[in-house]
Amino acid sequence: MSKSAAPFAHTTSTRPVRLRVAPSPTGDPHVGTAYMAMFDLAYARQQGGRFILRIEDTDRARFSPTSEQQLYDTLHWLGLTWDEGPDLGGPDAPYRQSERLDTYRPYADRLLEQGKAYHCWCSPERLAQMREEQQRAKLPTGYDRLCLGLTREERAGMPGFSPEPVVRMLVPDDVELEFDDLIMGRTRAPRPDDQVILKADGFPTYHLAVVVDDHEMGITHVVRGQEWISSTPKHLLLYRWLGLTPPEFAHMPLLRDEKKAKISKRKNPWARLTWFKEQGYLPEALVNFLALQGYPPIVEADGTEREVFSFAEFTERFRWEDVNRAGAIFNLDKLDWLNGVYIRGLDGRDFTSRLLPYLEADGVLTGSPSLGELGRLMAVAELIQTRIGKLSEATPLVRPFFVGDDQIEIADDARAQLNGDSAAVLDAALRVLGDIDDQPRGLLGSESGWSAAAIEGVLREAVVDELGIKPKFAFGPLRTAVSGQRVSPPLFESMEILGKTSTLARIHALRATL
Repeated sequence: MSKSAAPFAHTTSTRPVRLRVAPSPTGDPHVGTAYMAMFDLAYARQQGGRFILRIEDTDRARFSPTSEQQLYDTLHWLGLTWDEGPDLGGPDAPYRQSERLDTYRPYADRLLEQGKAYHCWCSPERLAQMREEQQRAKLPTGYDRLCLGLTREERAGMPGFSPEPVVRMLVPDDVELEFDDLIMGRTRAPRPDDQVILKADGFPTYHLAVVVDDHEMGITHVVRGQEWISSTPKHLLLYRWLGLTPPEFAHMPLLRDEKKAKISKRKNPWARLTWFKEQGYLPEALVNFLALQGYPPIVEADGTEREVFSFAEFTERFRWEDVNRAGAIFNLDKLDWLNGVYIRGLDGRDFTSRLLPYLEADGVLTGSPSLGELGRLMAVAELIQTRIGKLSEATPLVRPFFVGDDQIEIADDARAQLNGDSAAVLDAALRVLGDIDDQPRGLLGSESGWSAAAIEGVLREAVVDELGIKPKFAFGPLRTAVSGQRVSPPLFESMEILGKTSTLARIHALRATL
């Protein structure tokens, strides 16, 4: 037992509000974990309470040893930090269910002694056959209580016997099905069957473990998805049988895809929390987006709605009664828009530092870029900040600035736009750009004639005025030469960053192919 004094006493917690998120480490963390954690954390912070991370790892068949670390990493990335947990410890440690097995057995034994639970020796094959017969007969599926009242010896003489029993709760016919919910109001759930609460291997099922852990950790508010509404009568029954004070329940609207189905990692790649970081979303944009999945925008004094808000603003105005019971459709277009807003709001240094991991992963920069490379990257970042919606989109725009002049690859769509005027444009550019003096001058040599303004001036005169090519088409060949891309950062500023030598070398290289 993690608490030795009167574990079954009916107690009232005098601690401040305590909320928890309790994910299972069974693969990549689900985005729903962050969704629930965000609401937990907001209310805990608003009320001056505590937020706890508990790892529910009793499903050993699906347990993934790397998943727990992914949970820590992704929740920290989002800024959803906890006050107690497996990595931090706390007054109610341990915070992994697999390390609390001695805690659950006394509760199960107490229910057995009271006649509130019983042993079941039915084999998995027998249970599967039972469910098939119920489904064929169009009856509600649930355990048929074959083992109720039987001794081990009596049950062993019947078909479908398993030597290692489970423990099932004995749900009374008059079980209370209605309960008060902070979001849903007075809520009614379907009648539960005799749920297994302790498995044959000694591990508790979710239903016993969650009640015991929430009680022993002093959890005051349980926030979970609406799919758990059907389990709430079972949990309230266990609280009553064990003489424990139940927490308040808040069942959140589910995250749904465009078909209004509950999102799953099997069907939706973006159900994986790690996917958002891989794609280049900012954590603050994702938190903002998740808030909008279950909560209304801010209404300004003039009546207009504001969908962009910080987690601090969300926390300050949070009320359970304002949560949207129906929820929203997971609209990635809205997330893309939000992410763009947040990217454009970053200062230059912050934006540059956030680009680095993606550029390193794509081989554009090494893990230890030089000061010169960082200086060039900051200059390039300023050009592209308004042109990307996700950090991962930066690579093709940035790469041309960090490759040798002889390594520029001309994309097919960029080469396809070259026409009969391209050679003349490149020749004119080589002539006038070669005349620009790029020698350093001024204080500490910080000034040069090779500037975006000077470059634009001579190119417009030579290509637009003298060759008579419309501005819309005049500079396409130069963009292709400099970046190898059809779409690139602003051309004249790109030439300034590259410098005169590289710019002319790249134009010469493309001209030689025409």
